[in-house]
Amino acid sequence: MSDNSPGQPPAKLTYWLGWVVSLLPVPILVMGGIAKFQLTEDLAKNFESIGWPTSLAMLLALLELGSLALYLIPRTAVLGAILLTGYLGGAIAAHIRVEDFGYVCLPLVFGILFWLGLYLRDPQLRQLLRLPCCCHCCCKGNE
Repeated sequence: MSDNSPGQPPAKLTYWLGWVVSLLPVPILVMGGIAKFQLTEDLAKNFESIGWPTSLAMLLALLELGSLALYLIPRTAVLGAILLTGYLGGAIAAHIRVEDFGYVCLPLVFGILFWLGLYLRDPQLRQLLRLPCCCHCCCKGNE
């Protein structure tokens, strides 16, 4: 089957759509990492409200930005996605522990966007997962 079948978008469209989806949460995570390096007064209050010492801010910034860098490098993207999933899951758990449910949605949506973007841009991941496809635009050539 050729990559340019009539009526179906080319595989390149899926790849680039995957990058767009992957990059949506990146600016906010970069700003969050930079904020942790600067440790503003508001951020220090947030750390205290969830019961974390502010001394962890630098470590969390390194974990956040390092995992994000791994995710953005195609060869290490799966490792980065796994690390980001753990990081974001920890953020969700930390806020649920203190019954602060307002900050749960954003990390959850970011995790979904990271994996959806990676799924769209990585044909090997699509082949490995073999999710049912309704439009055949992302799985073309992987049957």
